[in-house]
Amino acid sequence: MTAALLTPDEMGHADRLTIESGLSGLDLMECAGAAVAVIAAKHAPLGGRIHILCGPGNNGGDGFVAARLLAEKGYDVRVDLLKSPSGLKGDAAAAFAAMTLPFEILTSGDQLIGNMADRFAGADVIVDAVFGAGLDRPLSGPAAELVEAVNGSSAAIIAVDLPSGINGATGEIMGCAIKAHATITFFLKKPGHQLFPGRGFCGSVTVAQIGIETGVLEKIGPVTFENTPDLWLASWPRPAVDGHKYSKGHAVVFSGPMARTGAARLAAMAALRAGAGLVTLASPPDAMMVNAAHLTAVMLKKVSGPEAIPEFLSDPRLNAVLIGPGYGIGEDTQAAVEAIIVKGRSLVLDADALTSFSENPQKLFDLIKESGSPVILTPHDGEFQRLFPDLAGLDKLARTREAACRSGAVLILKGPDTVIAAPDGRAAINCNAPPFLATAGSGDVLAGIAAGLLAQEVPAFEAACQAVWLHGEAGLTAGPGLIAEDLPAALREPLRHLWTSLA
Repeated sequence: MTAALLTPDEMGHADRLTIESGLSGLDLMECAGAAVAVIAAKHAPLGGRIHILCGPGNNGGDGFVAARLLAEKGYDVRVDLLKSPSGLKGDAAAAFAAMTLPFEILTSGDQLIGNMADRFAGADVIVDAVFGAGLDRPLSGPAAELVEAVNGSSAAIIAVDLPSGINGATGEIMGCAIKAHATITFFLKKPGHQLFPGRGFCGSVTVAQIGIETGVLEKIGPVTFENTPDLWLASWPRPAVDGHKYSKGHAVVFSGPMARTGAARLAAMAALRAGAGLVTLASPPDAMMVNAAHLTAVMLKKVSGPEAIPEFLSDPRLNAVLIGPGYGIGEDTQAAVEAIIVKGRSLVLDADALTSFSENPQKLFDLIKESGSPVILTPHDGEFQRLFPDLAGLDKLARTREAACRSGAVLILKGPDTVIAAPDGRAAINCNAPPFLATAGSGDVLAGIAAGLLAQEVPAFEAACQAVWLHGEAGLTAGPGLIAEDLPAALREPLRHLWTSLA
């Protein structure tokens, strides 16, 4: 299955294209409701009580179908409508008519009727089929009160499409939101399933196939993806049987001064593990001895400041560069970055290299665009805000996309839901990072992986996506208690997995 993620509008387009091809909307709703019923039944004993909360749209229609099917299987089904069924239209109205079960209307005017805590007492499962992914305004009034009551119950909560209150396109909370134990969505996931805070409200997510063919994606043209190997495996730099180290690229990592060398060494080891044929650590003179004492397979070259960079990079075999980890902040760093960009190498800018341009980020962006060479920027939230202060009000997906377009670089905006965006509008959301990656030096390893992939001539967007995924998998392999030094060696397992999948 494709790695595409669909916004609510794109999902609506997929539904319409499918209906135009001959499958009715009611058929889609029947399949969706059946999938909901299967998930709900897994969380309740046979004959257990299942409350199904239905909203005024097609999400409610899915709930009506699920209610009918669960009742037929012998469950004690209670159907609750947020509003009068007189407002139902189209397929949702047809599904309600076919249900033929008793129901209660939970509101009168702008008030909830009765005590919701008492109503849900004894429920094994509550199915949230109120709003789903299409919500475009904050919840308030009776809907917000209902969310509070559902969240306060002891039942297992199953969300249909997305928990009510979560924006399907951004993952943002629209006033308040139901916190589900499990979510069942259809055809493909939405960005709201992957981005925080929404991701934290979904529980386990199941994707049900309801009859929509993947061919509709050719007409929709999605530009947001889940960062899995399905997205970029075709660009993975599988080593050739007749290859050698010189055919796998030569990455350069710039080291900081004697007291700040560890970050660059972590990055250099990661670049080597990621498959670069050779890696050189470019070291200031005062750090040569400390770096030499820690390096074996990584080579070492003395480079005395920005003025020495042009001659050093005159060797065209040095085809990918990383600068920033532990390098230092200031005008010398700006000069070093400029000297590297002018040489036209594939480039990863991280940490100090980003912060050094916080007073004049446009200068960096102009340099990147003028060079035309592949560049990856790897900021965390703080570094991002220093480079793009005016984008703080946008959701994470939107601000990463805008930053990539503005800078002319591929952006990796790090976090538990890292977003990777390219200047052409493509974006990927990463979901495999374990919480124990939040440790000193972890980001340096990520930057090194990206540099190692660029050295192997992987396109910048794909290299960034691969690096982020590998970083997450390495964290999972190393496990709780990991420190950054564990990560380069832990890359071996996910790399073996990729090799096997291409065999």
